[in-house]
Amino acid sequence: MGISPHIARLRAFVGHELLLLPCVTVLPFDEAGRVLLAWQAGHSDGWSTVGGAVDPGESPAEAAIREAREEIGVEIRLGRLLEVLGGPDYEVTYPNGDRVAYVTAVYEASVVEGVPAPADGEVSEVGWFTREELSAIPLSHFTRALLTATGYLPAR
Repeated sequence: MGISPHIARLRAFVGHELLLLPCVTVLPFDEAGRVLLAWQAGHSDGWSTVGGAVDPGESPAEAAIREAREEIGVEIRLGRLLEVLGGPDYEVTYPNGDRVAYVTAVYEASVVEGVPAPADGEVSEVGWFTREELSAIPLSHFTRALLTATGYLPAR
């Protein structure tokens, strides 16, 4: 799902202006310690994390589980809440001009059912990466900042 009905209603009033939105990020890890990342369909500047906005009436944990199901078609078990992040590194301008400043709750997770694959059209590819590989692949600005803040990437 590209944009929730709630955000679509807000956009009808504010246009492309900057919105401050709560969101979640899911970092699924496999038994080898690799993290799963996704390539966003049509507008990606690099590999990104799984996640999205928290809907009204939804807890961050519920949103994390829903986003994993929607984007990569799996059921997950949430692990630790690693961090809550926000600020300039988590601002995104989408191709249509919409601007968002995210405050994201970052969860570790494990896949408990299914095989990760693009599921809803937002993601075109998924891949598992070691810590060493993370330094060598293109990452979106948001993802690079997030993985650095949570200690999965060394600070530059």
